[in-house]
Amino acid sequence: MKAFRRFTVRVPLPAELTDLADLAHNLRWAWHAPTQELFAAIDPALWHDTTDPLRLLAEVDPDRIAELARDHAFLDRLAIVREDLERYTSRPRWFGDYADHLGPEAVAPQAIAYFSMEFGISEVLPIYSGGLGILAGDHLKAASDLGLPLVGVGLFYRSGYFHQSLSHDGWQVERYPVNDPTSLPLSILADDDGPVVVTMSMPGGRTLDAQVWVATVGRIPLLLLDSDLPTNDEELRNVTDRLYGGDQDHRIKQEILLGIGGVRAVREYVRISGHAVPTVFHMNEGHAGFLGVERIRELCSDPAPGATDSLDFDTAEAVVRASNIFTTHTPVPAGIDRFPLDMVRYYLDADDAGNSRLVPGLSVATVLDLGDEADPGVFNMAHMGFRLGQRSNGVSQLHGAVSREMFADLWPGFDAGEVPIGAVTNGVHGPTWTARRWQELAVDDGDGAAGVVAGLPADDIWEIRSTLRARLVDEVRRRAHASGRDRGFTDAELGWTGDIFDPTALTIGFARRAATYKRLTLMLRDPERMRRILTDPDRPVQLVIAGKAHPADDGGKALIQQVVRFTDDPGLRDRIVFLPDYDISMAREIYAGCDVWLNNPVRPMEACGTSGMKSAMNGGLNLSILDGWWDEMADGENGWAIPSAEGVADEHRRDDLEAEALYSLLEETVIPMFYNRSVAGVPERWVEMVRHTLSRLGPKVQASRMVRDYTTALYGPAATQFASICADGFAPAHDLADYRHLLDRSWPAVQIAGIDESGSGGSLVEGSPQRVSLTLTAHVALGELTADRVRVQALVGRVTDDGEIIDPVIAEMTPTAGTDPSGRTLFVATVSPARSGRHGYTARVLPRHRQLSDDAELGLVRYPVGTAADAGPALAGTVPVSGAHS
Repeated sequence: MKAFRRFTVRVPLPAELTDLADLAHNLRWAWHAPTQELFAAIDPALWHDTTDPLRLLAEVDPDRIAELARDHAFLDRLAIVREDLERYTSRPRWFGDYADHLGPEAVAPQAIAYFSMEFGISEVLPIYSGGLGILAGDHLKAASDLGLPLVGVGLFYRSGYFHQSLSHDGWQVERYPVNDPTSLPLSILADDDGPVVVTMSMPGGRTLDAQVWVATVGRIPLLLLDSDLPTNDEELRNVTDRLYGGDQDHRIKQEILLGIGGVRAVREYVRISGHAVPTVFHMNEGHAGFLGVERIRELCSDPAPGATDSLDFDTAEAVVRASNIFTTHTPVPAGIDRFPLDMVRYYLDADDAGNSRLVPGLSVATVLDLGDEADPGVFNMAHMGFRLGQRSNGVSQLHGAVSREMFADLWPGFDAGEVPIGAVTNGVHGPTWTARRWQELAVDDGDGAAGVVAGLPADDIWEIRSTLRARLVDEVRRRAHASGRDRGFTDAELGWTGDIFDPTALTIGFARRAATYKRLTLMLRDPERMRRILTDPDRPVQLVIAGKAHPADDGGKALIQQVVRFTDDPGLRDRIVFLPDYDISMAREIYAGCDVWLNNPVRPMEACGTSGMKSAMNGGLNLSILDGWWDEMADGENGWAIPSAEGVADEHRRDDLEAEALYSLLEETVIPMFYNRSVAGVPERWVEMVRHTLSRLGPKVQASRMVRDYTTALYGPAATQFASICADGFAPAHDLADYRHLLDRSWPAVQIAGIDESGSGGSLVEGSPQRVSLTLTAHVALGELTADRVRVQALVGRVTDDGEIIDPVIAEMTPTAGTDPSGRTLFVATVSPARSGRHGYTARVLPRHRQLSDDAELGLVRYPVGTAADAGPALAGTVPVSGAHS
């Protein structure tokens, strides 16, 4: 019979070994080799089977524990590791130096609250599914290494994400584990009255209660909300049952709990622990969008620190926006969480006055406006994230550009290039994903062994790569046998798994979520050609494949089945394998051992795609479509770019073209280079590319670089803006709210009635000292606004045949003392085109306020009367011109 619920009983450790429990409960062990080696020394076989300190301590023979308590050599090692953890968590690190060297106007964040639907810290804490969670876990680890005062916020899933196995015919089968929090490195958040419970009002007079588990990730607390409490009814108790399980109704309750409950959990944690109050809140995707609404509710309900009274909605929104950051991870509209408007209205649960019971004091209609989009029946979580986050970003440079196009309608009147969505390219946590052999070369705990590798002999680099490949071959054989047993094959039928793969053969990896756009089966576009590549007797190639399909994605499951059936061919199965149940532990081996990392998404649908980064950190060479991070970091020496057929409308023809390009690169370039050996048996050109990848690309893909970028580009400016807008009893926030009310009244009256020009005339000759100088005078009607409350700009540049300005140069226009006969304010600028050719100019009016971070922030702009861009928000597009000169 199966247990209804699991729990763990632990025998207390002897006093001499109690530090082991502290080390086991701090997840720094997941990336700290000396701590792992200490636990491995307790019971090497048990550690190999579990790689879980708490489980090891629970299952190790008590006699062995007693023996270790008397082992002075072991106790000395334990003291060294414990002291190292204390130094790591207490001494100043990079962030302290950053904060100390800020300019006089800048303010460092007191603390940062980082919200994510999933976190991939370690395989022992299975609350992640894939890229988003791994990225969030790496963000926390790097923040810890750098000393950021960050608090993570997520959900604790009792069944986590599924374990994957395969049926006899290769179909994905899902099994959901039961996560027992008492057996995991978690502690319950409690005060003197017992465990803390955060509550949220639900329709029908119900209450959603959640307790809070705390995981310690180095220096970082990770708060995980858990609704599995007897005070909840069955429906609400199951809110945190599974990650990405259930329907939209289930999903919106999870996102309410993450956003609203998460803020309340942070407040409780700060109250109990004395942790600094966060001044910056980071939404890692739209799932956490409700956190902005909850923060507004707080400011509207009670007097904020430094204020004598609570704030009105608009002032509170200004404060929250200043300190919220929103990161989007999807390059396609289909990836955005969009809920039926009536469903969101139902959970906001209006009282007789139209105010929400979920977020008391806030108008339901006002909250619904935050998620407004083109479809009036839909609430868009990403739109709410952008509206409540003054700073936002994509996760690679290309994804930033795609996001600016995709969300341009939120900033009507601006070209996509001016849409205020930036980019911070993702990174991966070096100590987690870099194999021990490479880490041993590092001279410190910084960004790895890049400097050492640059001067390492080619023979040594090749020896390390060969060793890691051989380790992967052993892992492939073990996992292939285990997978076959799960599929119902007998040991007698699986004898072949003991000899699959060759430790000396070119090994290619492809491991990622089995989503359609990632094109798992592109490599099988021409099965016979792939067969010839794999089975070449002189230059063999072997391919490791892994990845999960979403439980509801039968299309993704069919792709997996197609691959599995191909790998089951007796003539191929020693050269290609699909390994089920892809997770962190498997990923580390694959990234370390593969010579080439294959990635062939449909461009530009890969937001970033960090798997290739992890391979690169181990000397793997990328073979990829120029998408995501690879688009900006491929340099011809760290791998190969698969030519893209982007723009070909027929997707079947596009796949044919790109598959042909992939096969040709393998046959003509990649495989010959790998097997072109020196007299000593070393592929010298290949090794030089490995060296270049490790020494030049490695530091760029580090999560430490990513977190530093977030700090300098987003966290620091947001903290400074927050301090500024809260100053003097929130006077700047009140002023900004008043200014926006003024814009609501006056903006319709703002007009550029015309532009006068005067100047030297003539033509500009390339290389000539002669300059064309134009003085432009814009006649601007301002309504109730004054000249100091707007920004007027002249835009000048070359024009197309359609009159559109290309890459305009922008010059600020200054108001004159006088007005024109109609009372309009005159604004003047002198411009000098730097190049010859046909030019044009126009002018525009923008809002101006010290608390705005970007010209386009409010989505308001006026162009000259009569031009298409000034006809209304729906006609926003490229900048037309009011004048043109040859």
